Amino acid sequence: MAAQRTSAPPAAAGPALPSLGGKKSSYRERVADALRAALIAGELRPGEVYSAPTLAARFGVSATPVREAMLDLAKEGLVDTVPNKGFRVTAVSEKQLDEYTHIRALIEIPTVVELARTADKVSLEALRPAAREIVQAAVSGDLIAYVEADTRFHLGLLALAGNAHLVEVVGDLRKRSRLYGLTALVQAGRLLASAEEHLELLDALIACDEKAVREVMTRHLGHVRGLWAAKK
Repeated sequence: MAAQRTSAPPAAAGPALPSLGGKKSSYRERVADALRAALIAGELRPGEVYSAPTLAARFGVSATPVREAMLDLAKEGLVDTVPNKGFRVTAVSEKQLDEYTHIRALIEIPTVVELARTADKVSLEALRPAAREIVQAAVSGDLIAYVEADTRFHLGLLALAGNAHLVEVVGDLRKRSRLYGLTALVQAGRLLASAEEHLELLDALIACDEKAVREVMTRHLGHVRGLWAAKK
């Protein structure tokens, strides 16, 4: 049974996932989004098997939208179905993490540098609230909020390039790479510096300083492998 452990009770599995309100028709999408954030942040651990009823209790909804959301995540390669048990969070190898980070650097650095020339300041300033949310989440140690705000910021920034397929590709890479070890990084006080780089990046973009944008982006993506992927 060691290879297929069932999930621990909610209180022992880390911070509870955010409860969901709103219309029932949006439950599946909202549950899927929250589960992705929990997976990426490491709140749901690789190798663990989680049942739909257990996760549903943490969301305060029925098991049906949770099960449907997990099936969506299975199509994305984030979880595997375990017959009669639930869903196992898939692991990501060191080699895969290196490859995902390399591809992101090839795509994101030149794209964001170009935005220093092409993006209008109003659109860039519209991303500042998300950048501040990232910093606040790092200060408070709210990993799910951190991941959600970080995703909005980076994909929103890339969207300014006007290439929807590029945004989709990077979004998929972010989901697959995960952010292992975030809890340890928060405890060590090492996440805040990475969070504050989002504000530094915005300032460089608004100043049209391409050299500074490249430097910040290179340093920031280096944290993906050096900090976020660290297993402690």
